[in-house]
Amino acid sequence: MIGDFLSFKGNQAAAKAAQQTAEFNAQVAENEAVILRRAKLREESNLRKASERTIATQRVATAASGIEMSGSALEALADSYFNTEMDALDIRYAADIEETAKKSEAALARAEGRNRATAFKLASYQSLLEGGEKAANLMA
Repeated sequence: MIGDFLSFKGNQAAAKAAQQTAEFNAQVAENEAVILRRAKLREESNLRKASERTIATQRVATAASGIEMSGSALEALADSYFNTEMDALDIRYAADIEETAKKSEAALARAEGRNRATAFKLASYQSLLEGGEKAANLMA
């Protein structure tokens, strides 16, 4: 009977630990989502800065050669802007995917923790019932 009670207490503690571990893992995944988002914002910012430098170099080269900023030179400049925007959109899209994956990972960790905790609680109740059954049989 004492063993059954100790088993009950142990399983209750394991249920609490499973829940706490799951919450910790979920918080880690959520923190990683924030870090990944910041990294992608920095990547986009660096892309835009590099693009501005390239476009400035194109403008200087065009002006130095005496060509007016029209026709093909203007189209090349427009292409540079459009390509930068497309690359920036790709970075944002990748950031959204990574962030969604981390949020899903956090939700899954919490769900798994709840399931493990429930299993431990059921096992603890079973131990308690078995102990009660043993005590009832001893008294009979």
